[in-house]
Amino acid sequence: MPGPGSCHNYQLGSDVGEQLKFTASNTVTTTKQALQQNHHTKQSLQPQQQQSAAAASLSGSNHNYPAASVSYHRNPEGNSLATSTATVQYPQQQQQYPQPSLPSVGSVNVNVTVNVVARSVTAAGTMTTTTATTTSTTTLAPPRPMQKVIPTVVYLMSRIAVHMEIEGTAQCPAQVMLAAALGCEELGITNKLLAQSVFGLWMTSPLLEVQLKPHHRPYAVRVAWSKLLDKHSHGNELEKLSDEPMTTLRRNVFFSRKDEEKIKDPRILELLYEEARHNVLLGRYVMEPSQSIMLGGIQARIELGPYNSHTHTTSYFRENQFRFLPAHVAKSSSWSWLPISQRSSAEVRLLEQFKRVPTTATTKKLMRKYLEFCWGLPFYGAAYFHGQVEQPVHGLMSLMQQKDLPVLIAVNERGIFVIDQIECTLLLGLKYEEFSWEYAKPSNVNDPECLPCIFLQFGAVENGIAATKLMQIFSRQAAMVDALITHFIEQDKRRKEQGGSPPSTDVAPCSVCPFVSEPNPIKNNGIGVLSNKFARLTLATFDDEGRCIGQTGSLSISY
Repeated sequence: MPGPGSCHNYQLGSDVGEQLKFTASNTVTTTKQALQQNHHTKQSLQPQQQQSAAAASLSGSNHNYPAASVSYHRNPEGNSLATSTATVQYPQQQQQYPQPSLPSVGSVNVNVTVNVVARSVTAAGTMTTTTATTTSTTTLAPPRPMQKVIPTVVYLMSRIAVHMEIEGTAQCPAQVMLAAALGCEELGITNKLLAQSVFGLWMTSPLLEVQLKPHHRPYAVRVAWSKLLDKHSHGNELEKLSDEPMTTLRRNVFFSRKDEEKIKDPRILELLYEEARHNVLLGRYVMEPSQSIMLGGIQARIELGPYNSHTHTTSYFRENQFRFLPAHVAKSSSWSWLPISQRSSAEVRLLEQFKRVPTTATTKKLMRKYLEFCWGLPFYGAAYFHGQVEQPVHGLMSLMQQKDLPVLIAVNERGIFVIDQIECTLLLGLKYEEFSWEYAKPSNVNDPECLPCIFLQFGAVENGIAATKLMQIFSRQAAMVDALITHFIEQDKRRKEQGGSPPSTDVAPCSVCPFVSEPNPIKNNGIGVLSNKFARLTLATFDDEGRCIGQTGSLSISY
């Protein structure tokens, strides 16, 4: 039996209960929906183009803002006050990657005070303030009455929090706030325009993650956060009530990996490394345990320096393994409560990997090697959404109500990936040319137990026979998933029309990490972390003539 959210009746496009049929290309189609022979065709919904994670749910007016000149003042190590000046500039629209149109220069002045605060960030996302190091001010002419200033903090993945006091905070767009944060002198970013292309402002919490468009106002999004949670989150009322979002600086989901590989600025690469490290430790970048340990060894070398036999012992890594390894890898050690370690334990393997890193390797080189491995992961740079899927049950278990399995839905320029967030393993990974999709609303929109969903249709080979599979993913964020998929599909179409090449999947070999031989190692045999596990999914199966030859769970196919 299905769990909550697994409703039987869904509205596909404008009709309910449409009949499924097949074409000669083994593609499931419907009479009035958009699952057609062209896997990239969708007709039922027309979301706004170039829309980030929850852009469809956020409103903001297009104001005009100036390129403000910001003076940064600091007092290094107690010396006399030193002053340097930087100009907040904005990237132009002639960029090679997709991005919503940016506000033009206008007549509104913005005063900014930036404090850089060192913070320690754990894998669980908690932060602890340690020191405040820098203050900077802006003086703009002519004098005029001050607009209301609301202290604002932008958190970076590199254990830094930028504190800003922006005049007219309530009307300040994300573009201005992003430029001010990246323009902070202490970050040491040389190419600030490039940085504004690589990164974006996000509003994030355990329940919802939203990348803001340049014209969105972070303050307005924060004020409307409870409404966004009611519409898009899976949390209960208590979780929603206590949810506290943070404004964070993260990788722009629309920035292509191919362009990222060309970046030379060490500070930008360091910020990208910190974000990749965060996703690895959080278990979002799923991989084999041996690969997690390999990356943990590189991270340990970056943070601890060269191996020291007196300090870097097995007991040290046993006590600190959660600092370098995802929880599901670190906790796998047998007899972890004993003061001894087996040869196959995570801490012993982590120490061995740490020793293998050459002593001559520089931090800059190691960070890039870490990124090179992550670039080869199919879901690198993805936006993550929360969802749930039915679990297949057999025998007497089918008589009992089963809870749906919580999953993460990762969407990037390569495709869509469904991840078991409990076991940190891939359930299904598909490139855009491999599937069709449809966004569907429940017929009874007033039933809180009925969730919107995404239908995925893709080909498979079972026992040497070609078939087509249909999968249903339930999520309150299904509209956001649909919008992001639509954007990347349309982007690929425009690229092909202009004669461009598709996003590159080639990754340069990594001397420190030997696992980057296959940049997209998703297999269909169900073996290993990065493989499609059809046996763990509730699917409907169709033959080449469109007949339903098998179905599990509550998914009902009618003709």
